[in-house]
Order: sequence, then C-alpha cells, then structure tokens
Amino acid sequence: MLELNHVTKKYLRRTALDDVSLALEPGRTCLLLGPNGSGKTTMMKLIAGLSRPTSGEITLEGLPIGRETKARVAYMPTENYFYNYMLVRDIGKYYADFFQDFDPRRFDSLLNQMELDPQDRIRQLSSGMAAKLRLSLTLSRDAKLMMFDEPLNGVDILTRTQTIDAILAGRREGRTMLISTHLVDELEDVVDTTVFLKKGQLVMAGDKREICAGRTLKELYIEVYGHASAEAAGEEARRDA
Repeated sequence: MLELNHVTKKYLRRTALDDVSLALEPGRTCLLLGPNGSGKTTMMKLIAGLSRPTSGEITLEGLPIGRETKARVAYMPTENYFYNYMLVRDIGKYYADFFQDFDPRRFDSLLNQMELDPQDRIRQLSSGMAAKLRLSLTLSRDAKLMMFDEPLNGVDILTRTQTIDAILAGRREGRTMLISTHLVDELEDVVDTTVFLKKGQLVMAGDKREICAGRTLKELYIEVYGHASAEAAGEEARRDA
C-alpha cells in the first residue's frame, strides 16, 4: 500500500502540496487529476524519492520513502533526461546497470512495439518518440509501483493508443499504476481509482464508480474544476491530435 500522511511540500513562498493524506491499495490503476499547478508532478516526485516533503510522511509497503523504496518505484517524468549524443540502445544498457529489475528483453520488445530504432540517437527523436522511449524504459522494470506523469501529452492519436495499450499490458497482479493527465476522456475506461487535486489540496479520492455516481469522469472533472479548466484540457487534446 502507498500512503501519504499529512504531506506538505513548499517551495519558498509557494505551497505545492498542502496537508495531503491518501492511501492507495496495491493492484489498482489510479488516475491523478487536476489542472496545471495542482501538485500532481510534485506528488509523484515525492513518492519517487526525488524530492522530500516539507512535513508529513510517505510510505510504500510500510517503508518510508528512501533508498529502499526507490528500487520498488518506476517513474516516467514529463521531461527528457537523456544526453543527446546517446543511442536509444545505450539508454537501455544504462537502465539495466542501474535497476536490477530492468528486463532488457522486455525493453527490446517494447522498442519494436513502439517502432523505435535502437540505433537512433536521442537528438534524432521527436517529442512523441522520446515519450515512447521513456514509456518503454519505465514498463521494462518490474516495480511494485509505476508512475506515469502526463504520458499522453504531446503525442498523436496513434501514439496515445500505443501508450494506453502498453500501460494496460504492463499491469500485473499486485502492481499499482499511478497516471497523471488532463485528458480524462482518453483514460476513463482504464482506471478504477481517481484522485482529484486542486491548488495542492486533495479534493476527493476513491473508487471511480463510487465517486462518479453515474456521471462520466469528464463531467465530474468539469464540476470540480469548472468549465474553463475543462475547455483548456480539451483544447490541449485538440492541439496534440
């Protein structure tokens, strides 16, 4: 189980997360929702151990986030973190050296599925191709918790389908998947738990069917964040398409 207990994260005068308490059962696929500035990326980086909370505690399977939990968490960030001169295959070798749970054969299979050439240099990749590489690296690990920060942003419709299919195929018994997105329409049918953040605060969280109560996730999103936010998300989806 992943638990956040009264977690607050401040950057100088800005509060990115404000007293958030949350528990996610293992084996669930969770959608982390909220407009820009809601604290989604901050939460993921805290869970991944890339940043430390100002106050509060985060535990995974009863262990405080730290060196031991990093081996149990696979995180796909939004930004690229590769050197431009490297080859795609070199990134896989780097991951294999760094993560004991990395499966090179799985990585090769995902590269083929995503139509990525192992011989390409990072500088040759489009933003969509780089996103598919980050996804392939993350899914090639056998982590208890997998997190994907805006995996559908900046990619075309066909790539979105590939991404969603790959995430679904990566789900295994006991594995928890945490996905942040603005594009609620694309992922509504693949999640069973939803978490709503707004200005760093937890608005609601729980089973998607219970929270939606007969509404679509998009309709609930509009209720929580307002029409302007939903329209902005829709415009972003149209631009990406």
